[in-house]
Amino acid sequence: MANWCSNAVAFEGNDTALEQVRLEFLKMKLRENKESCGQLPEFISDKNKGYFFDVSLENGGCNFNYQTRWSPNTEILLLIAEYYKVDFIYYYEEIGNQIYGVTVYSNNELKEICLEEEDFEQYDYQEETDNYFFEEEKYESDYEILGILLKRKIENYENH
Repeated sequence: MANWCSNAVAFEGNDTALEQVRLEFLKMKLRENKESCGQLPEFISDKNKGYFFDVSLENGGCNFNYQTRWSPNTEILLLIAEYYKVDFIYYYEEIGNQIYGVTVYSNNELKEICLEEEDFEQYDYQEETDNYFFEEEKYESDYEILGILLKRKIENYENH
């Protein structure tokens, strides 16, 4: 059984292109409901990976949440962006495999910032208290810590 990677993507571009992307995701959602399996856009010829599962439209517009097996499907999002001539910002996480990051595609440039193994080693979990400890602070969830670490990486990336 696959580990599930949680994904959130927001597309940006002109209204016509965004409506086409939105319709593509809605078609995938309808096909998944009918066929009970993950989907790819119809124009994707490589059917080996990157399937979308449990697609949901968030807050109107062109923002989607979905699941993938094991890892992010950045390559598929890039194909969608190039096909419809749109940009995107993409957050993904699969904590069991230490995957946590963000990818930005803008003006035909792809920037990916993700946590590395050493980032995950910066905090500890204490089973007896069910708490995480990071920089002498206590947290109930590791998601807040991972958000802090990713934010720092983004700031460091932007400052260099």
